[in-house]
Amino acid sequence: MLLPGTETPVIAAGARTAIGRAFKGSLRDTTAMELAEVVVEEVRRRSGLAPALVDDVILAESNYGGGDIARHAAVTAGMPQVPGQAVNRHCAGSLTAVGNAAAAIASGAERAIVAGGTQSSSTSPLQRFRVPGTVEEFEEGWMPPTHPDSPAASNRDMSLTVGWNTAQEVGISRAEMDAWAARSHQRAVAAIDAGRFEEEIVPVQALGADGSRAAFTTDEHPRRGSTAEQLAELRVLHPEIEGFSITAGNAAGINDAAAAVMVVGGSFAREQGLTPLARVPAWASTAIEPARTGLAVLDVIPKVLHRAGLEIGDVALWEINEAFASVPVAACKKLGIDEARVNTSGSGCSLGHPVAASGARMIVTLVHELRRRGGGRGVAAMCAGGGQAGAVVVEVPSDGRPAV
Repeated sequence: MLLPGTETPVIAAGARTAIGRAFKGSLRDTTAMELAEVVVEEVRRRSGLAPALVDDVILAESNYGGGDIARHAAVTAGMPQVPGQAVNRHCAGSLTAVGNAAAAIASGAERAIVAGGTQSSSTSPLQRFRVPGTVEEFEEGWMPPTHPDSPAASNRDMSLTVGWNTAQEVGISRAEMDAWAARSHQRAVAAIDAGRFEEEIVPVQALGADGSRAAFTTDEHPRRGSTAEQLAELRVLHPEIEGFSITAGNAAGINDAAAAVMVVGGSFAREQGLTPLARVPAWASTAIEPARTGLAVLDVIPKVLHRAGLEIGDVALWEINEAFASVPVAACKKLGIDEARVNTSGSGCSLGHPVAASGARMIVTLVHELRRRGGGRGVAAMCAGGGQAGAVVVEVPSDGRPAV
């Protein structure tokens, strides 16, 4: 809960790119820097703020090998006077970026900050390994570890650390996960067909194999006609483990995208004549043992609700990332969340999981969907590598009043 006398953080604008399939999809030749430039420039434009009024850009980046993409985006988006800050909390990185921006606004230190994340799995760097005791070498995609590797908690294979361990501890069957994943695809396809994402998506001029560019505007990961029966036929990822139930179908995709919001102070919004989309009353991060990563959302959701002075029943809509279907299923079972209110337009299993961008994507979708429904409170929450988790509460006034 915000302390008396602090500034009210509000979202003045938000946008995301459509989500591409990594390696073979429409964004396979579009870098994380280019994706970031598109959303940073668009969010600034949608906010109506002049570049000189933006104080900072905070962007999450996960598997891109370091650097400062936020600063890169600020410069290429025509804001060379704006610094940039890189955040890495793996999956929860862009939720953290938004929380950090809200904290800076609430303190009065800053007036306007672009916050979000960018992910290009297709163009992320490779790292080279040598097999110990040999001269044999191999390459894998860059993935900075969040915890020491162990049999109980692999620091690279999240199907074990997140998907399987969560299902085992909570007692979630493969049928439950496949049913959740199939519904995720059905909801995502329905949202696309109804045009519900059109307002939040900014086109990307994606580079094609022939060197030409074309506008990419539609999420390409959801599978039409997906059913639980079809998903039940997929091979499990670890057949050598007895009873293993995680498949490519009940896990998130590997994807490319970027998303961001403009976070400003309420009084600054009034001074500038802005019409904010939503308030940001609370944000939080937590962590538990790495082997229980998927269950970290069970800690962060109560924490962020307490900070906002809310109960489960006060929340109209939830975005709980489907890194694996077992995660939102566990949250609904253990916290008493109504499944009908969770991921109403799909999530990781269907839309995909562009790691560093997913949190901001969830917030952008949540705000737009709440506004479409006439207002209410929403929570975006997700687990992250190494036992971490992040969450952000947003509030869209439902009585026709402005957000500030």
